[in-house]
Amino acid sequence: MDNYSMMELNPELNEQFEDMVNYCMVSGAIDLNLYADYDVKRGLRDANGKGVLTGLTEIADVCAYKTVNGVKVPQDGQLFYQGYNVMELVKGFEDRRFAFEEVTYLLLFGDLPDKKQLESFINILASLKELSQNFVRDVVMKAPSPNIMNALQKCVLTLYSYDTNPDDISVPNVLRQSLQLIAKMSLIAVYGYHAYRHFHFNESLVIRTPDKELSIAENILQMLRPNGKFTELEAKVLDIALVLHAEHGGGNNSTFTNHVVTSSGTDTYSAVAASIASLKGPRHGGANLKVQQMFAAIKENCPYWNKEDDIRDYLTRILNRETFDHAGLIYGMGHAVYTDSDPREVILKRYARKLAEEKGKLDEFALYETVENIAAQLIAEKRRLFKPVCANVDFYSGFVYTMLGIPEELFTPIFAISRISGWSAHRLEELVNKGKIIRPAYKFVGVHKDYYNLEERYW
Repeated sequence: MDNYSMMELNPELNEQFEDMVNYCMVSGAIDLNLYADYDVKRGLRDANGKGVLTGLTEIADVCAYKTVNGVKVPQDGQLFYQGYNVMELVKGFEDRRFAFEEVTYLLLFGDLPDKKQLESFINILASLKELSQNFVRDVVMKAPSPNIMNALQKCVLTLYSYDTNPDDISVPNVLRQSLQLIAKMSLIAVYGYHAYRHFHFNESLVIRTPDKELSIAENILQMLRPNGKFTELEAKVLDIALVLHAEHGGGNNSTFTNHVVTSSGTDTYSAVAASIASLKGPRHGGANLKVQQMFAAIKENCPYWNKEDDIRDYLTRILNRETFDHAGLIYGMGHAVYTDSDPREVILKRYARKLAEEKGKLDEFALYETVENIAAQLIAEKRRLFKPVCANVDFYSGFVYTMLGIPEELFTPIFAISRISGWSAHRLEELVNKGKIIRPAYKFVGVHKDYYNLEERYW
């Protein structure tokens, strides 16, 4: 039998199961006032939403404020990889094919490579861009998941069994494992998508071998598309998207997860699988999907994209929880750190415009710009905020991926393909510094109880 759900196999247990659910809901609820009483930083954030300082890193810096006469003042956001401003890096990469590979080198080793170092690094990654036929057949193709993030987890964990030295957490061995995962992640994601479409929708199954002369971004497009063709601009835009998603400091949920799991001394595959699990969550990596769904609703309800009043009215209804998903959120707007602007969004928006021009979608790009401008005003007014609201990188990334013909099932896996570089850098940083196991405290606010034998329990 394919369905192993206990409740479907045993209908007579439904009532007991509902009782268990009620017990969970009642016994698990904590008085929210207690968080203030004990000064607990929920979500490791203070009352102003600022993250609690839990570690040190040299890998990335996320800046959103400047200090003027001792007062924090919002500014255009800045993101630094190993001390280099991402804006300047992207400007220097404009005529380069291997920007993501070069950024990966930077994140792992702390500085930009020279020509010889970059060539050697690219050759090493190229030599690792392969999966054995046995692995593809026995792991990727078996029980394909409709959620490719789960497929990534399964495959990454199974790679443990194909490693002759999986539990060695010395820096040389972890670096070897990291380079292999960086090189193979795109293959696993694209092959997993093809397997899912074949077995769930009876589509033709085409597994295209990666071209070791191509960059990771180029290979994603050639492996994904039936004809393997792509334009130079398409590959460049995807490459830049990978660069912008590669790293974002040690405090984001999936990277912090990697630090936590790594600090326990576990293996690389388990640590990366844990990060993938975190990134899968819609509060973290899946936000651009919500943006795309929101825009589908906007297009349906506001067919005349040049009528700003109609768009303003519909966005107001979204904020009032009257329409769309009734969550009261305009997705892709706002960020936990950035205020005036998200530098990743600024860069990606520029490339989105170029791609929209090539694809004949400038009218749709204009709609995104209109929504971005109106939403920033409405949110500030509605929430009575004292800091600016800016679009984040998720606002345009889904639009970019759609123009590239990347299916929605791969939106978040593309994020993982990119962020594996940052995760690997942070795992190595945690191991090199031999930190203590990360163990924050939780305050017990329950009640101590006396034990009763089974025959004496009458509640």
